[in-house]
Amino acid sequence: MSITDALWRFPSVQMAWRNLGRNRIRTALATLGIVIGVVAIASLGIAGVALQQQATANLGGLADEVTVRAGEDSTTDGVTDDQVDEIRSLAGDAAVVPKKSNRTTLTSRDGQEIRVSVTALTEASALYEVSAGDAPERLQSGALLTNSTARELGLELGDPVEYDGRLYRIRGLVESQTGFGGGGSELVIPLSALAEQDHYDSVTIIAADGREAQRIVDVLDARFNEGDEEILSVTSFASVQENIDAFLNTLNLALIGIGSISLVVASVAILNVMLMSTIERRGEIGVLRAVGIRRGEVLRMILAEAAFLGVIGGLVGALASLAIGLAVFEVLADDAMLVFGWESVRYLLAGFGFAVFASVLSGLYPAWKAANDPPVEALRG
Repeated sequence: MSITDALWRFPSVQMAWRNLGRNRIRTALATLGIVIGVVAIASLGIAGVALQQQATANLGGLADEVTVRAGEDSTTDGVTDDQVDEIRSLAGDAAVVPKKSNRTTLTSRDGQEIRVSVTALTEASALYEVSAGDAPERLQSGALLTNSTARELGLELGDPVEYDGRLYRIRGLVESQTGFGGGGSELVIPLSALAEQDHYDSVTIIAADGREAQRIVDVLDARFNEGDEEILSVTSFASVQENIDAFLNTLNLALIGIGSISLVVASVAILNVMLMSTIERRGEIGVLRAVGIRRGEVLRMILAEAAFLGVIGGLVGALASLAIGLAVFEVLADDAMLVFGWESVRYLLAGFGFAVFASVLSGLYPAWKAANDPPVEALRG
């Protein structure tokens, strides 16, 4: 069944469809303007979503973490056991991992030396992911070593590494570390290896999400830091992520606003097309009115023409934007299928809806003018 046959029950709509085919070049140019407008709106919106997801991915789990260190007004060189106990009670269900740190030099079998940072802790699995071996919940013996450092030194799982005269066998190779200051060469050993240090250099708190992390920051600040006094320095990337999200949302709105200009320009083109079409068909419309076609039918016919332009242009523009979105997500997020998430799809729907609305709006004046043109005057030309 053809479109014409499907629309046979609606004479005004059928005439509108036929009228668009009379001057295909003009119709195509008007539709092209709509397509460009929809692509500008939808693709820019989708690109903004991809950038936001990439920024969130780059931050990784940092937004969920809180780092506590001795503040400027602390009477100790680090975080004490009593403070750690109080932090645990205030952090609720969040994992609290106290750490001690140092630096040392590791030597390979061929005599190559690499300077590495040393982290002593117990809850290794809370902070580290491994590519080989395991990161135990309670690190009591053995050690973890960053993968790149192990390759440089020619070390494998089970090989010993020496720190402060003691040997620790490698239990896991660290693939990635979360937390502030992560990265580089690192040796992770049990807390007992740095038992001579009375205080912890830092405490990392792993919250459920960024909002919970910010809540913990506020609670700890209220408990330990009164007024301008800073007993403990409490930091989190949660607020940074919120600021980044707010900035990207603002940028996205600005880009969509710029893209909307092209659709407004396309609406003006549609207005011009519809006016020219009604002027050229003034005599025909006059005949229709003279044989009994009512004003409302003429009005619906012109509006249907404008709506067809919007629907066709909107669909083509949405499909083109989807193709662009697939490429953008593949480049920025390494997963093209993320474009089908609601955050992206809503811009496709918004672009299509705006196209139809703008087209119908542009057809209102030509439709009103054609419907209210006296039949006698129209027949005279």
